[in-house]
Amino acid sequence: MAPSNEVLIIGGGIGGLTLALQLERAGIPARVLEAVPDLKPLGVGINLLPHASKELWELGLQDALAPVSVETSQSVFYNRFGQFVHADPAGRNAGFPWPQYSVHRGELQLALAQAVRDRLGAGSLVLDAKVVSYTDHGDRVSVHTIDSAGHETTYDGVVAIACDGVHSTIRKILHPDEGALRYSGYTMWRGTTRMKPFLDGASMARVGWLETGKLVIYPIIDYPDGTQLINWVAELAVPQRTDRDWSQVSSDGEFLEPFQDWAWDWLDVPAMLKASSHVFEYPMVDQDPLPFWTKGGVTLLGDAAHPMVPRGSNGAGQAILDTRALTAALLEESDPRAALVRYERGRLPRTAEVVELNRVNPPDALLREVFERTGDRPFDDIADVITAEEMHRMLENYRTVTGATLGALTADASSAGA
Repeated sequence: MAPSNEVLIIGGGIGGLTLALQLERAGIPARVLEAVPDLKPLGVGINLLPHASKELWELGLQDALAPVSVETSQSVFYNRFGQFVHADPAGRNAGFPWPQYSVHRGELQLALAQAVRDRLGAGSLVLDAKVVSYTDHGDRVSVHTIDSAGHETTYDGVVAIACDGVHSTIRKILHPDEGALRYSGYTMWRGTTRMKPFLDGASMARVGWLETGKLVIYPIIDYPDGTQLINWVAELAVPQRTDRDWSQVSSDGEFLEPFQDWAWDWLDVPAMLKASSHVFEYPMVDQDPLPFWTKGGVTLLGDAAHPMVPRGSNGAGQAILDTRALTAALLEESDPRAALVRYERGRLPRTAEVVELNRVNPPDALLREVFERTGDRPFDDIADVITAEEMHRMLENYRTVTGATLGALTADASSAGA
């Protein structure tokens, strides 16, 4: 049984593992309870914007990130005819002190898990411990788990933080009557393809628009032979076909049809899509912001707290920002339960704003403007369609809401003595 002065972290994903590292740096004991018996590099690519990589750098994870990621140079936007719309410098190319990373989600999780074991000790990450319920005693929280063999174990902690993702057990306990998932009207198909680099070998490309097919494409691993593992996401407007399951393998190639003629001098899209060994299908869903995350000695963090439509590269990023805010609250408050309330008060409204913005105006919304203004036709000059100032304003507004502007991050680093 874990000592009662520990913070219990439910879930060993990116949010839970980063929280453990944040707490360790702050001198706060923690233990992570993860449901799966073995951690494996599952999933596909994600992006870590500078506001998230800043936190990981401050945890000293630069060397761990370098071999499992590609440092993104720019976000580039094209219409579905392959015409260039806009380039937005990324990370250190945009003047940030910290990079933007494109990384395989599973490799990032393994790197974080190794850091947790190294810094907190091998017993700090408990696998095969599926949380089924908890008991709040007022002065401590007991978290009840079951392993794959059916054995039950209870862990005691001063508080418990639910980082157990979009299917959070704790969220369901706190909000048993929560409404249904909100489907955006779009579904994504995701895959990876090993191939030669495109553009400068470090670009994140957004191409087309949802009504006729949209792609997000970026490299996540560099190989010694000069090839890369390219992560791609195809998005289409279709009726919802599957439940929310990141491991759902697509059973057909229906999604390929809108992209059959997307072959340009800088990328052969059909060849890339067809060369992927596995394709995963996921409905682009979210849930309405909750009225509260915290009850007594338990609170929510990351996707358990604020699942959002996966657009804008902010799912993992907002979870990482949560970990910093929660750690700071635990340091500032003598009562851990008051700290959970303080954390919620600061983060719930901010993440709710991100959830709402991701529904209507994520970064790729400038492609919607091009689509609508051109009537989905090729243009002669992009400046006749939309000005560079308009596009910059749209992108900067998103960064402002998500806390990712250069000014905000550098001011924050200065105030923290970085």
